[in-house]
Amino acid sequence: MAMSLAIGLKTVFGILGCVMVATLVYTISIDGLPFRKDLLTPWMAATLIDFYINVVALGAWVFYKESNWISASLWVLLLVCFGSITTCLYIVLQFFKLATEESFQDPIYYVLLRHPNKDGMEHKRRVSVVTARIFFSALGCLMLGTLVYTILTDGSPFRRELLTPWMTATLIDFYINVVVLSVWVAYKESSWINAFLWIVLLICFGSITTCTYIVWQLFCLSSQDPVYLVLLNSSNRKQL
Repeated sequence: MAMSLAIGLKTVFGILGCVMVATLVYTISIDGLPFRKDLLTPWMAATLIDFYINVVALGAWVFYKESNWISASLWVLLLVCFGSITTCLYIVLQFFKLATEESFQDPIYYVLLRHPNKDGMEHKRRVSVVTARIFFSALGCLMLGTLVYTILTDGSPFRRELLTPWMTATLIDFYINVVVLSVWVAYKESSWINAFLWIVLLICFGSITTCTYIVWQLFCLSSQDPVYLVLLNSSNRKQL
């Protein structure tokens, strides 16, 4: 079962990465490069803020996973530049790095968790649980303010004229990252009903839900706990 899950997730994220590459190439071919002022409508700006707040959450995981700051910085730069293409590539590589016994035991746990250093000790990150709570609360409030402001100044986003080729590509990019976050939520939640509700909220409210969920999970930790424990579900935390 666990091995099938590892193969399935590796395949799904490989396919999603290819879909985003094809979307990017197609959009450039029919609508040119995205670095144009006319593309930056109010709703495109709001979508990009939404997108990059999720990238911050994924980038925080990458910084935890990587053993040195140089490789972590390079991966985060690729995340910023290529979005979900990088997300999918990074996740697929993490699955390929799993030992056979890890794939048979609990592949998501081992993909999420950073391998210990050569001396057998887990490298301790300096970010505290309290700092992480404040940081992601601020990001959630930023996105909520952006959403309210954009609705008040530019109306509803459900208008056909807003769905330009680059907006469509950005939404595909955004929702591939939402798939990644949804897999994490499904792993974290012990109840499929809770997982389903959180995933629906992720689809509807994007990074507002991402930040809310992360902050809620951080409040399940004590202020003395290492912040990386937020990645793991309750049963896996007991193994550490």
